Amino acid sequence: MTLQKVVRSTVIDAPIERVWAVLRDFNSHDQWHDVVAESRIEGGERSDQVGCVRSFSLKDGNRIREQLLTLDDRQYKSTYCIVEATVPLLRYAATVTLKPVTDGNRTFWHWESTFATPPGRERELRDMVAQGVYEAGFANLRRHLQRGGDLRAPGQAAMPVAIALPTRHVRLQGYGDAAQLRTEDTEVPPPAPGEVRIRQRAIGLNFIDVYQRRGQIPSMLAPGGTPGMEAAGSVLDCGEGVHGFLADERVAYLCPQPGAYTGVRNVPAPWLVRLPPAVDDEVAAALLLKGLTADALLHDVAPVQPGARWLVHAAAGALGQVLCQWASRLGAQVIGTVSTEAKARIARAHGCAQVIVTSDYRFADAVQALGGADVIVDGLGQQAQQENLAALAPCGHWISLGQASGPLAPLDPDALLMKSATFSRPIVFAYVAQPQTLARRAARVWAALADGSITMPTIERFTLESAAQAHERLESRERSGALVLIP
Repeated sequence: MTLQKVVRSTVIDAPIERVWAVLRDFNSHDQWHDVVAESRIEGGERSDQVGCVRSFSLKDGNRIREQLLTLDDRQYKSTYCIVEATVPLLRYAATVTLKPVTDGNRTFWHWESTFATPPGRERELRDMVAQGVYEAGFANLRRHLQRGGDLRAPGQAAMPVAIALPTRHVRLQGYGDAAQLRTEDTEVPPPAPGEVRIRQRAIGLNFIDVYQRRGQIPSMLAPGGTPGMEAAGSVLDCGEGVHGFLADERVAYLCPQPGAYTGVRNVPAPWLVRLPPAVDDEVAAALLLKGLTADALLHDVAPVQPGARWLVHAAAGALGQVLCQWASRLGAQVIGTVSTEAKARIARAHGCAQVIVTSDYRFADAVQALGGADVIVDGLGQQAQQENLAALAPCGHWISLGQASGPLAPLDPDALLMKSATFSRPIVFAYVAQPQTLARRAARVWAALADGSITMPTIERFTLESAAQAHERLESRERSGALVLIP
């Protein structure tokens, strides 16, 4: 679906302050635009408050809800988007900009938008926006001002560029079980320099969130903090020094600082990636961290060699499914371990040439019968430690990604000596620390999804208020696939 763009501009024979007094009021359009029948701001918020939503009806019977994304009294600029509409304008985002015309103390008004449309209606809807909304709006505002339509009282102070926005977030009360996760009201301040404020639509859950909740990585998350490493949504506004992101642009992120379990979040701009149209928010939130992890393992930590035997634990899990498929496509012989026959069927369908079913962490003999593991990808931890050592082939590489069964005991380097084996404990953030590297790896993940090298695991959805239940599900050995929170 190709994005359409409409751009119109005009000169209004009135000072910029007078024109801006009308346009900065997000609920004034039913007073000056002929197509609007009536309008109200939802929730009793101010009509110049960033984040407010106006709900209005058109004289032709259509209804639209739009949200004010930014309001800049210094630059005479605002952005807004359609949240819901009976008019088929999809992903509509618009910008209004005024500039002074010194010749005659007049105002230059620039109005532009991008949006998608149903197939075959592109020209019709472009013309509707260009003529019925923008050109008609120019003429209507001229008449409104001629009738004395100033709305700002003398001496009224300008609003700040952005304000704190209310939202809900999950707070860790203390280290322990899932009951330590509580959902509370909060406010998210305007983005600081270098940050982008995101309206989140889906939040990815990963086992590192469980480690943080249990207190296994206290340096990452202290009690009182908010868990979560990845999410997807749309841009609300940008802090000073951030360039290249547009209001309502769809983005996803993974971030080395937890805090994703929230409806709105400020994120350092270097950790954001733009989303292609074919990747929806839930897929992005569920896949980004797992896909980037798989990409780093397969291309950097242990580059796949044709015929190499890869032993992947928890092969039916979300990361396991992605990793096994991609490794197999690149030429590896993938051996998966799972805990049930049902999961074995999932693992075989996602790239595993052999599957070992074990509920007691015993697998080394079966792996050695296949020639030993050239690479082990281990998210099990403590209970599988000795079996992993025994399963390694000569010159094998053991990659420790997680510790689901408990932390590893200190590893004696001499335990690797007889097999000339190697051990690594990588974390994905080190492999995407530069924005260009992150963008390149993310593009490779989306391309692998598009060409079928990987398929999206089944997604289970939980509300933000159900974060504790989502963690319990994440920790259970019954699940397969990915979990997301929906704010």
